[in-house]
Amino acid sequence: MKRQKRDKMTRAHAKGYQAGISGRSKENCPFQQNETRSQWLGGWREAVEDRQLGFTVK
Repeated sequence: MKRQKRDKMTRAHAKGYQAGISGRSKENCPFQQNETRSQWLGGWREAVEDRQLGFTVK
């Protein structure tokens, strides 16, 4: 059975969330296209909110 790759938008969001949780700057976004960049930044924003609310596990 072949493994399907996750779509780029879901992956961009997940990578942005990981970057936000780890405290990286939003300026480090690796994506250039508007749609994927927007997804990455959305994930980053969610992570920053979660971090401020204390949802992170150290």
